[in-house]
Amino acid sequence: MRVARLKEAYPTAKVELWCEDEHRLGLKPIIRKVWSPIGQRPIVKVHQRYEWSYLYAFARPKTGEVHWLILPIVSAEAFSLALENFAREVGAGKRRRILLVLDQAGWHTAKKKLKVPEGIDLEFLPSHSPELQPSERLWPLSNEGVANRHFEEIEELEEALVERCVALCDQPELIRSYIRYHWWPNAA
Repeated sequence: MRVARLKEAYPTAKVELWCEDEHRLGLKPIIRKVWSPIGQRPIVKVHQRYEWSYLYAFARPKTGEVHWLILPIVSAEAFSLALENFAREVGAGKRRRILLVLDQAGWHTAKKKLKVPEGIDLEFLPSHSPELQPSERLWPLSNEGVANRHFEEIEELEEALVERCVALCDQPELIRSYIRYHWWPNAA
């Protein structure tokens, strides 16, 4: 197992197992079913436009800790920036190693353009296996803050996402209940 190898390679460091994924959200609304009084139809204002932001989620299934980042694009450069921000937030380095589990998206595997900070080690899931990625299960939680809402500008959507993500940061048990798979290693 990769965690054990990291512990051998860095015997004085704390090794933690995290996962990461990205989610596209935009001015094309997320429509959900809603309750309404009998005989009344619920009304949701919709104006479909195709402008996007991407929500990056770094999550630790063992504890339910999550770090969110909103960026305008997904690319190797943007992911490098996200990794740098995450490493700084959690204090990754020689004394704290993070094994980050990711899918094989092109920007995750771009060897020449991707800059991985000290203290972060990447572990890739098999291709075409989103069901193995714990972070995938966070998207219904993040969508709650923007579902059935109309946003004139992408900045309004991002503000609503920030509010939702801040609220979710204070609910580690809820996060953990969504992302803690029975087979996820306890060793890290």
